[in-house]
Amino acid sequence: MIAARWRRYLITGSTGIGAATARLLASGGQRVFVISRTSAHVAALVDDLAHAGGDASGTAADLQIEQEAVAAVRDAHARLGRIDGVFNVAGMSGRRFGDGPLHEVTLSGWDITLGSNLTSMFLVCRKTLGILVAQAPDEDGARGAILNMGSVLAAHPSSPQFATHAYAAAKGAIVSMSRAMAATYAPRGIRVNVIAPRLTRTPMSRRAQDDPDILDFASRRQPLVGGMLSAEDIARTAAFLLGPNARAITGDVITIDGGWSVSA
Repeated sequence: MIAARWRRYLITGSTGIGAATARLLASGGQRVFVISRTSAHVAALVDDLAHAGGDASGTAADLQIEQEAVAAVRDAHARLGRIDGVFNVAGMSGRRFGDGPLHEVTLSGWDITLGSNLTSMFLVCRKTLGILVAQAPDEDGARGAILNMGSVLAAHPSSPQFATHAYAAAKGAIVSMSRAMAATYAPRGIRVNVIAPRLTRTPMSRRAQDDPDILDFASRRQPLVGGMLSAEDIARTAAFLLGPNARAITGDVITIDGGWSVSA
């Protein structure tokens, strides 16, 4: 067994929910390593965390490319020395690439959407799991936790506003993959969960934030927050699920939707 004074986290994605979670973890004294495709975003977030007194580092990589994903996770492990938790946030909407209602989805739109949301997560999880199974358990007997980004759209679609079927397929696959992982790795002290948010103010949701009809829709479907969620709403739950206080939770999908799934 090993005892650690702080925990060490790998986060993919350097804006929106990923950035909010990195800030929250770093502010609590945790060590953070960030991976994102855009080097300027990584540098800006790492500088921000460092200026606030956090222990942060990162690298740029296209996580859809196997060699880059493997190298980036290897860099994170080398820098951190150990990985206690992974939050797979990186992904994007494929709408501008051809995602939409299934009869209109282009093959390239399908490939890009699944690549950015599902394949990238698979590659990070595969490399990370090799590290987690080999490292010593911590003081709680845990080797690490993985939290994957889902979406409420995988279980509660909203066709008029969000008919992006490749995106929904990717998020549904993430749930299935994560539950299979949770069952396989629980005996080794590794937890795997999914967090499923809905309309959240992030750079990816800019189209929704600029659409008065969607904002009105959000105010009705997400009554607990009176509109769109904040990235910090998601970060607080993510930090809990990645940490030791969630030591008995695995194989779950935690929905954070401000009331979406129970509102008409």
